[in-house]
Amino acid sequence: MPLIPRRRRVSPDAMSIVEHLTELRRRLVISVLSVGLASILGFVFFEEIFGLFKEPYCDALRDLPNIAPPDALSGGGCKLYAGEVGAAFLIRIKVALFTGLAVALPIVLYQLWRFVTPGLTKRERRLTFPFVIASVFLFAAGGWLAYVTLPKALSFLLGFAGSDITPLITIDKYVSFLILVIVAFGLSFEFPILLIFLAAARVITTAQLRSWRRYAYMGVVIAAAVITPSQDPYTMLGMAVPLVVFYELSILVARLLKR
Repeated sequence: MPLIPRRRRVSPDAMSIVEHLTELRRRLVISVLSVGLASILGFVFFEEIFGLFKEPYCDALRDLPNIAPPDALSGGGCKLYAGEVGAAFLIRIKVALFTGLAVALPIVLYQLWRFVTPGLTKRERRLTFPFVIASVFLFAAGGWLAYVTLPKALSFLLGFAGSDITPLITIDKYVSFLILVIVAFGLSFEFPILLIFLAAARVITTAQLRSWRRYAYMGVVIAAAVITPSQDPYTMLGMAVPLVVFYELSILVARLLKR
């Protein structure tokens, strides 16, 4: 037994706490700047983007013309109402920031992955671009599905008003609701990425995923009921069914990774 114990070799990729914090700050600055620059596009093209934003509301009003506010469907389009003096300006800022986040999402996810990779193996680092591409695609797919199902969801919710009640939806409430639904769907669609990452990191196995199948299905249904802000059957099914499919695909991908 040697009198002086040999020191363990320190990995060349090892970083101190200060270096980790410095790296985190650098990644955050790049992410914030990318979102800020992309938000300029959202501010400049606000009219076109807002036209897409209000289309689900217009479709819902066309399905329920009896409850539409006066002149809401005039001129072939539809109108939203501002409840406050500064609502129009705040909505422009909110739409611009949301657009900036959506456009800069690949950069943000890449910065996130690059911050995590020092703690991963060389083989796991090769998943950088597949991770970014898959994450962006799944978030976009979730947002698109939310946008497609939203008219039916709004018709379902507004239909309870009846002919004696005219719903007066303000622009700030509607845009906040729309963004919340899109973000909820987009983030929930990242569920398979999380499972595959845990499988690749040997935290879970395919045998565990198969044994958890019943509980996972129940958890997906409960999560869909809680996460969706409207709690209508259209958005709940629109979120729950794909998540169940993603769970099964995650098991298949994990098996292909031999985990």
